[in-house]
Amino acid sequence: MTDAFAAAGYGARPVGFGRRAAIVVVDFQLGFTGGVSPMAQSPHVGAAVARAATVLDEARALGVPVLHTYVAYRGDWELGYWKAAGSLAAFTPGSDFAALDPRVHRDTDAVIEKRFPSAFFGTDAASILRYWDVDTVIVMGCTSSGCVRASIIDAFSHGFRTIVAEDCCGDQDAQAHADNMRDVGRRYADVMSGDEILAELARLAAAPEVSAA
Repeated sequence: MTDAFAAAGYGARPVGFGRRAAIVVVDFQLGFTGGVSPMAQSPHVGAAVARAATVLDEARALGVPVLHTYVAYRGDWELGYWKAAGSLAAFTPGSDFAALDPRVHRDTDAVIEKRFPSAFFGTDAASILRYWDVDTVIVMGCTSSGCVRASIIDAFSHGFRTIVAEDCCGDQDAQAHADNMRDVGRRYADVMSGDEILAELARLAAAPEVSAA
């Protein structure tokens, strides 16, 4: 069967890595990963967290900075019109639901709180990444069809080279994950495995620094 998207030119040009990368970990918090809520029961997300833990440790050893986001809400005025508000109401600041999963978080990582799907909307994420002087953003986290997808689009919209760690992202449903990975890979980002990403990060770490003239 002919791929209509490929025939139309989607996905024709790879994004590639630039000169310096950072990792944005979207909402790997116990409310989604630790079995403490109805939203934390997905084995697909569980597998993504386990894989991300290994990739993150190896990336940190290469000097790659890491930024985490988590969602938390103080009341209905912050929940807004989320259609999952019934489950998200328990995600209050300081609760287990809002706590980052210890498998992926380290004290040296940056952390920001958010309310909405994108890691960038209404947050300091872009400013932190610019401060780190990165041009490449690697996205991982959950869920692939929700906050991960929104963060990928906004990373792209902020002008970052955007890479997605496919095996470090998860969703409530494996098909939703696959559909969204395919879709963002056609439009906004290079979708790669954790091993492929680590190989690129090792290459960058070994490359000589280029000083400004």
